[in-house]
Amino acid sequence: MPNHYLMCPPTHFTVSYEINPWMNAKVATDAERAMRQWQRLRDVYLDLGHTVDLIDPLPQYPDMVFAANGGTVIDGIAYSAKFRHNERGGEAPAYLDWLAGRDFTPVEAAETNEGEGDLLLTSHGLLAGTGFRTSPAAHHEAQEVFGHPVISLQLVDARFYHLDTAMTVLRDDLIAYYPPAFSPGSQRVLQRLFPEAIIADEQDAQALGLNAVSDGTHVVHAPMANGLAAQIRERGMEPIAVDTSELLKGGGGAKCCTLVLRR
Repeated sequence: MPNHYLMCPPTHFTVSYEINPWMNAKVATDAERAMRQWQRLRDVYLDLGHTVDLIDPLPQYPDMVFAANGGTVIDGIAYSAKFRHNERGGEAPAYLDWLAGRDFTPVEAAETNEGEGDLLLTSHGLLAGTGFRTSPAAHHEAQEVFGHPVISLQLVDARFYHLDTAMTVLRDDLIAYYPPAFSPGSQRVLQRLFPEAIIADEQDAQALGLNAVSDGTHVVHAPMANGLAAQIRERGMEPIAVDTSELLKGGGGAKCCTLVLRR
């Protein structure tokens, strides 16, 4: 089935502050290259038959291109983000206003969360990351908002500050993840829930290969995640490499740029 995505052009993308280990304000960014890479990502989605809506970027928020952090949308309910860092605070109301204007039911978060960056829907419920950005209290709030069971997972490696940098949902019942990004207890939870999961190695993870987007048949991923791509192909899905290396300077890849809109 075609998916519905929300994206934000990287018109104002740059690295002017540092809020994750990937960011270095001393390293120049190439705005034209970032836009070309983003446009290629959007075009891949359109070529696959998906719908892509766009939100207008705000000049004071260079990270607004990372649309997945703008909220979580399930069953027509739009649960807003509430960002950990002030530098991104104004993105949350902008995304919620856009969603409310498209007939999604808006719910303003009381607890700190960074949208689909830390809330990933599976057949077992919502996998919810914490440790760096999203608070455990937001996991409880999300369960009340959506009525889906929430499974809390502890992130322990600062490079993988959001759940969607350490894990990707390939199908409702299949994930790929990098075990060292999680606490021992969270690793055991994932092993119990997803015994057939794809296990990514350090090279895949360091390439931000797990920040991928799957429609259940095709998986859009970072080009350097070769081992992950091979395993995806073995499971009967088609890996599609899309270069988002310029946006990686801000700590994001394909998934960070893509908010799924679920009715």
